[in-house]
Amino acid sequence: MLPEPILVVGAGLSGAVIARELAEAGHPVTVFETRGHVAGNCHTARDPETGVMVHLHGPHIFHTDDAVVWDYVNRFARFRPYRNQVKTMVRGQVYSMPINLHTINQFFGTALRPDEARQFVAEMTESGGAPPASFRDQALAMVGPALYEAFLEGYTRKQWGRSPAELPAAVLKRLPLRFSYDDNYFAHRFQGMPEDGYTAMVERMLDHPMIVVHLGQPYSRGDEDIFAHCFYSGPLDQFFDNGLGRLPYRTLDFERFVAEGDWQGCAVMNYADADTPWTRITEHKHFAPWEHHTLSTLTREFSRAAGPGDTLYYPVRLVTELTLLAAYQRLAAEVERVTFVGRLGTYRYLDMDVTIHEALIAARAFLARGRALPHLRATG
Repeated sequence: MLPEPILVVGAGLSGAVIARELAEAGHPVTVFETRGHVAGNCHTARDPETGVMVHLHGPHIFHTDDAVVWDYVNRFARFRPYRNQVKTMVRGQVYSMPINLHTINQFFGTALRPDEARQFVAEMTESGGAPPASFRDQALAMVGPALYEAFLEGYTRKQWGRSPAELPAAVLKRLPLRFSYDDNYFAHRFQGMPEDGYTAMVERMLDHPMIVVHLGQPYSRGDEDIFAHCFYSGPLDQFFDNGLGRLPYRTLDFERFVAEGDWQGCAVMNYADADTPWTRITEHKHFAPWEHHTLSTLTREFSRAAGPGDTLYYPVRLVTELTLLAAYQRLAAEVERVTFVGRLGTYRYLDMDVTIHEALIAARAFLARGRALPHLRATG
């Protein structure tokens, strides 16, 4: 029996991992990618003016506790150590994020020890007794009104275009609160940056004799008919021609500028004040501290509601949107020989390591065809 031909729609992390896994198992794989490059929103490229490796769709730092995923990406890229140390501009002052002991002491002009700071913040928090239902409720129960209003309220309004009282509490639960001077944004044991950028890593994933990639090739319903199976990582609603309505996303606009030397002293500076129109400025040279560049490439980042033709970044996922999502999921369950994968195909915000983990699961489930699968998540 000849290996079955597979169609993969999208050459981001989901599509590239699935294509590689199936190709190594002997399947001929065809990849359709609408854009003129691979790697999706983690696309990186050298700025022709400065030579700096730029994260063209915003900062992407690889971090995970999953040893299987870490070993997997290291097959295709050399990862250099990298700590994500984010700063935040508030009322003309620069603070460390996430909120930690240094942030608290600097903001309040104190010199509290960890146990003292914990008690100090606890006395400021507001909780009605019930589990927090909104972002605002979660923030007030977590850090109290002063820190919430300074660091979280304005930034959240800009990022999501909504009052924090309208957003679910889960949005904030991703952000840690530390009573130590640890300013590493992530707590995962594996953290790093691919030396040659993410696009080079994904290109190596797709560099296999059984994989054919068609860049600038949009997908149309029915393209999968000549294939045994399709893995679709495009927008879920677009697969159904937006027949039930559009699933809303936030998109980002980037304003590039060039400076001499080191312009802001860090890779990412958040701007928490509501009257500053951008959410953050990224200075890309700091993502590769092993390189040296005279000029620096920077981007101001602006968030807004996505419209037709915009790049899709963050699914909104409020109550109304989740109802619409459920309707699309029912349609998707009825489609034969198509698996919906990735952040767009499942309408979820996914970190890169989770995206890769789920792509491995999807590919190996297809190969197993009902046989028991090994547990992929590392436990050691």
